[in-house]
Amino acid sequence: MFNINLVNSRRAFIVAALVIPPLVALCAPFAVAQEATKQAAPVYVAMTTSLGTIYLALDASKAPVSVENFTTYAKEGFYNGTIFHRVIKGFMIQGGGFTPDLAQKAPKAGIKNEWTNGLSNGLGTISMARQGGRADSATSQFFINTADNKMLDQPRDGSGYAVFGKVIKGMDVVEAIANSPIGQMKGMGDVPKATITIEKVEVLKGPPAEDAPTLRTPPAAPSAPLVPTTPDPTPPTGTTKK
Repeated sequence: MFNINLVNSRRAFIVAALVIPPLVALCAPFAVAQEATKQAAPVYVAMTTSLGTIYLALDASKAPVSVENFTTYAKEGFYNGTIFHRVIKGFMIQGGGFTPDLAQKAPKAGIKNEWTNGLSNGLGTISMARQGGRADSATSQFFINTADNKMLDQPRDGSGYAVFGKVIKGMDVVEAIANSPIGQMKGMGDVPKATITIEKVEVLKGPPAEDAPTLRTPPAAPSAPLVPTTPDPTPPTGTTKK
């Protein structure tokens, strides 16, 4: 963990929540495809969760390394069955590295931190999580900002946090995740009490359709069984007993 020096002590605590525990053998640089040109088209992604689907536009022009990294994990099915393991309301939701029993998956090596690409940690943006004090340590874990977190753009421990895309549809799903009750589990804090699973992450051929599904409607509560009633002996108004 790293200590971020913010005026607001709560913000200092929650920024520290974005660090990820170190794993063995993450020192080698991550091999990426040829760097994208400045005119690279956005990469569209659908992240299907147990609460609904989040659609993302990834900026391959300004964050080619991060986008290549994220889409590689997605195409390999790494994210399937992982969870949102850390949720801090009014700050961010973090996932992409743990199974439902909070076992950490083994990722690839860390990647270059593209925090100087000009993209800001604004509401609805997606960024790479990393280890504190290690700029180039981001692997599979990511977070979606649920507030304007521009303080994460600043190099408070030597570097900022690299934004590589934004939510273009499905913020209602993000908000539903952000509003989940949280607690402590296996030594970790801010863990949703009800597991929120990332079912799959798919790279799309283009932007989502206008009617693409987002928030899932919870199943209706079962109706109460019919209970026989005794007829009211009082006659309706305007009638008399014979």
